[in-house]
Amino acid sequence: MGLLLISLWLSTAVGAVTLPLREILAGLLPVPLRGGVELSSTTYAILYQIRLPRTVLVALVGAALAGSGAAYQGLFRNPLADPYLLGVASGGGLGAVIAMTWQTQGASDYARDVPLPSLVLIPLAAFAGALLTVVLVYRLGSVRGTALRLMDSHTSRIILAGVAIGAFATAMTTFVMLRLQGDMYRPVAWMLGGFTIGGWGPVLASLPFIVVGLGALAALGRVLNVMQFGEDQAQHMGLNVTRARAAVIVGASLVTAAAVAFSGIIGFVGLAVPHAVRLMWTHDYRKLVPLSILLGAGGLLLADVLARTLVAPQEIPLGVVTAALGAPFFLYQLRRSGLG
Repeated sequence: MGLLLISLWLSTAVGAVTLPLREILAGLLPVPLRGGVELSSTTYAILYQIRLPRTVLVALVGAALAGSGAAYQGLFRNPLADPYLLGVASGGGLGAVIAMTWQTQGASDYARDVPLPSLVLIPLAAFAGALLTVVLVYRLGSVRGTALRLMDSHTSRIILAGVAIGAFATAMTTFVMLRLQGDMYRPVAWMLGGFTIGGWGPVLASLPFIVVGLGALAALGRVLNVMQFGEDQAQHMGLNVTRARAAVIVGASLVTAAAVAFSGIIGFVGLAVPHAVRLMWTHDYRKLVPLSILLGAGGLLLADVLARTLVAPQEIPLGVVTAALGAPFFLYQLRRSGLG
């Protein structure tokens, strides 16, 4: 929680114009409670129109990716599973881009004044793409074609199928984006992991999906604990494995899709954060999932601060920063797992 609070402060304060903590706190309070601290119109605009919307959205995306990563790792009993390796995020991204293309002349037309109903359609389309992807991954990766049956010794098949489906979805996303007319900066920045749509609209559009999905995943902690014993043992312990797995898939796919819809491709958060929680705190999914959510939000906020400040006034796409930090961790984990 301390890391999250520090990350929230840095994300709100740091930028082309540094905002003092007292002004940030005053801006969050009603006028009678500000203790005489007055905010200029410029400071107020920076805080409420630029910094706070981005800070909240980045925190939601980090929480969504880390929470879904923890759930997928528990479901597959494999520390290498995450929304991107399984192709779920890429499928959600394809759905989001198709929705953007269908609604306007191209993703590059999206700006701060996009109507909220139009924005809500993006995570819905991303959810459809993510859910379709995870079904295909099950079909292609499961043993003897059994979609909802994951043998303990064959979870790597699922991951390999996810990599293949994810690569195909990414290729299709690139093709759709190349067919767009007009400026390509915004869609390319989105694909590299960037918050190209400003304002509160994306926050309001993604908030219900992420909150509901993460709440469901946190409530499924005991179920994920039972599934660590294997499907047969979990069945003997009274767990409806098919129903439990479907609940995890829907919840994790929902939050992944909502995150990808407005953040683009931001990898390694869902892989690294749950593993860090295991190393530092617990293997109990009743605690691991909520802690991953908090650490994912704080960690992605810090990565976003780096993205905005390393080469200021230019901004590095957030996906580039997370890849640079997460790739070495992935290789280390791959080697430890015996697959590398």
